[in-house]
Amino acid sequence: MDGTSFDTVKTWVQQAHHIAVLTGAGISAESGVPTFRDAQTGYWAQVSPEDMATEAGFRAHPQRVWDWYQYRRDLLAGVLPNAGHQALAVFQQQHPDRLTLITQNVDGLHQRAGSSAVLCLHGDIFEDRWLEPPRECCRIDHAVPGHPPHCAGCCNRVRPGVVWFGESLPSAKLDAAQCAAERCDVMLVVGTAGAVYPAARLAHVTRAAGGRVAVLNPSPSALDGVAHRVLRGTAASVLPSLLAD
Repeated sequence: MDGTSFDTVKTWVQQAHHIAVLTGAGISAESGVPTFRDAQTGYWAQVSPEDMATEAGFRAHPQRVWDWYQYRRDLLAGVLPNAGHQALAVFQQQHPDRLTLITQNVDGLHQRAGSSAVLCLHGDIFEDRWLEPPRECCRIDHAVPGHPPHCAGCCNRVRPGVVWFGESLPSAKLDAAQCAAERCDVMLVVGTAGAVYPAARLAHVTRAAGGRVAVLNPSPSALDGVAHRVLRGTAASVLPSLLAD
């Protein structure tokens, strides 16, 4: 990694009034979290990943899709946050008004590391919500166990709290992320290929608003051309020293 670029970005971080951080699958891969497609092993290798991540796929095969997400939850149960997650959590705890953490990941590792108010653009795999708009009888904590659970009153089914293909991102969190991107002095784009929109657009928003953009990724990304500086390295190896006082 270019030491001059590292020193420059570290200075930006130290001087910034507000920092936005956008993280992607790369930071979690360092903890051993399989990507969406990498989790397609064994029995699940027979099934198209897209069939597991659409409302139509869930409606057609609710048990199979529910069991797939339970399988992924089980995989995540033994995974721990790494030094990259921890460095972000420590910085936020020390400077609570200076950092907004935005993630495309659904694994909850940022929260487990101690980060708060994480803007999870693609949802949280450990949360559940109703498939249909909930009626008065619908209470997640009273759902009838099953594959998937359902409401005893109206038979509404429980689904994973993730954003599926074809669905909009949660509007309140996306709005908050866009506001952070507009007002930040520095955006750190960490461990993402930068190919998934609208999340990747946040880096463009920061640059257009006059903020500085730094990409931290071990390999080239689609956002390298938007960045003022590119740091070649992993989150776990670079963030602890980059965010240290």
